[in-house]
Amino acid sequence: MNFVYSALPMRVVFGAGSLASLPEEVEKIGLDRVLVLCGPRQEAVGKQVAAALGARCVGLLPEATMHVPVEVARRARAVAAEAGADGCVAVGGGSAIGLGKAIALEQGLPVVAVPTTYAGSEMTPVWGLTENGVKRTGRDRKVLPAAVVYDPSLTLSMPVGLAVTSGINAMAHAAEGLYAPDGSPIVSLMAREGLRALTAALPAIVADPGDADARADALYGAWLCGAVLGATTMGLHHKLCHTLGGTLDLPHAETHTVVLPHVLAYNGGSPDGRTLWQLEGELGAPRSLRDLGMAAGDIDRIAELVAGADFPNPRPVTAGDVRDLLHAAWAGTAPPG
Repeated sequence: MNFVYSALPMRVVFGAGSLASLPEEVEKIGLDRVLVLCGPRQEAVGKQVAAALGARCVGLLPEATMHVPVEVARRARAVAAEAGADGCVAVGGGSAIGLGKAIALEQGLPVVAVPTTYAGSEMTPVWGLTENGVKRTGRDRKVLPAAVVYDPSLTLSMPVGLAVTSGINAMAHAAEGLYAPDGSPIVSLMAREGLRALTAALPAIVADPGDADARADALYGAWLCGAVLGATTMGLHHKLCHTLGGTLDLPHAETHTVVLPHVLAYNGGSPDGRTLWQLEGELGAPRSLRDLGMAAGDIDRIAELVAGADFPNPRPVTAGDVRDLLHAAWAGTAPPG
């Protein structure tokens, strides 16, 4: 057995109430002037974090936006520079953590992540910026958060619908990791355990949104799935979703949710695409790109963009293949079983 596995340097603190350790984590890194980042909907949590940091907090910027528009990134970088920040605390989902990464990419400021969704961005050195309708992504170790504080209690207020789509978004990281060209037995272990935890936790959350154990299990699974994404190369699923999001401004987690069963069916991945599509129906998840606001007339354009891109995938991809996949995802029909 031959393989290569590169562990990413990061400190993780996990557990209910672990937000209380945030000031200590910031101090361990040596940060004295921290800018807190969040989205408008997470401003209350952002204020809570800012208060916990006390004098170490030099500002709160509640302007994180889906797909990290370059204009938002430029403003955040300017605010960080004006405040004399020596680091950032990103509170929320992929948008907030992505904004922290955008600052780190240009200014090298360390990021401490406090995830409140299952997005998984906190586990990866992957950054993304959207400009003129095109989402660019890349990998750089300097955007990898230096520490992550996972407090499941912060996810209890996440609406059930968002918990479901965010959780399936996390599952996409693990699913692609299982067939990535740079996978390994270690990555596969994390992927399968992450998928197990999420497929068990999401139905429990739908049945009882206040189930703290299920929320913790889902966050644990998302952590593992995010670590898989950080260790492997993305394939058709992520390229397709990044193109849909950056070009059409479709909602991130919901787009991943709709597309994943169809890509799994196309690639023969695990879990089985038809089985996941059926689970999504039971969870009340979206299953149609049309319902997310995509027009049928956009299918050909997206298919050409994706087929013309360079990315690894276990099965060759043509514009016709992507077009057929998108037609099914747009209409909400079941993937082949």
